[in-house]
Amino acid sequence: MLYRTLVIALTAGLVLPVGGTALGDTEPPPDRIPLPNGFQPEGITASPRGEAFLGSRATGAIYRVDLRTGKGEVITPASGKPSLGMKTVDGRLYVAGGRSGTGRVYDTRTGALLKSYDLNTVPSFVNDVVLTDDSAWFTDSTNPVLYKVPLDGDGEVVKVPLTGDIVYQPGFNGNGIATSPDHKSLVLLQSNAGKLFKVDPATGVTKTVDLHGEVLTSGDGVLRDGRTLYAVQNSLNTVAVIELSRDGGEGKVTKKLTDKRFDVPTSVTRFGKRLYLPNARFSTPPGPDTTYEVNAVQP
Repeated sequence: MLYRTLVIALTAGLVLPVGGTALGDTEPPPDRIPLPNGFQPEGITASPRGEAFLGSRATGAIYRVDLRTGKGEVITPASGKPSLGMKTVDGRLYVAGGRSGTGRVYDTRTGALLKSYDLNTVPSFVNDVVLTDDSAWFTDSTNPVLYKVPLDGDGEVVKVPLTGDIVYQPGFNGNGIATSPDHKSLVLLQSNAGKLFKVDPATGVTKTVDLHGEVLTSGDGVLRDGRTLYAVQNSLNTVAVIELSRDGGEGKVTKKLTDKRFDVPTSVTRFGKRLYLPNARFSTPPGPDTTYEVNAVQP
């Protein structure tokens, strides 16, 4: 099977935090999680245990936080290479490297760099990643290609050119990526066009996902849970909730989520019954004292 099943921890009554101490119903997880000042977050992903990982688009540092308590720490120091979209599995964190043109793999416990892949020799913007049963698939916002990296760490990067309906334009193109509900295809969001595309992973041929007239303006990171796709619309401070057909070829926007705390969120992850989104605050001049946070909302 192509698809690596998305594991979501659903608990009732009693949950065990990362450190193993029980938290009762009287201690709900925080709705707001502050990040280090000046961090400039972009991507987020959560493990089944409730550990979330965030990357800095400015420095490449990686921050790990317990979503149950809001307590966290920087586990990977600044590298000078951006850390954007990310996914985690089996103690490894796969990170899209933005303008560095890299895809990187880290140890989620120690934060150590395990492997770095140079995905392209031309200027690139590696923006997001999704995991399947055997591969990590990275998107490129400036080049019409996907990069396939083996999860076992052996083998070379495979470049899969994107053809068919998708047409790359000036600006940011291929961005958020997920798998289709039937596990056979990939679903790619093109930011500047506000469109979704179904991608054949074997050939790179794309077909437009029929959204019945909806346009995903300012589309960014995506997350699929079953047949529901959450698509972040960053500058609109909105998450579009889309019900996909089983093969991913059609979708219907069923509602839009927003929150007064949103300040240009860029990506989304889920743990339990909550969605978590970091505020990238693109419209706020960044500085060492600029505040950033992750907000939890009910879908």
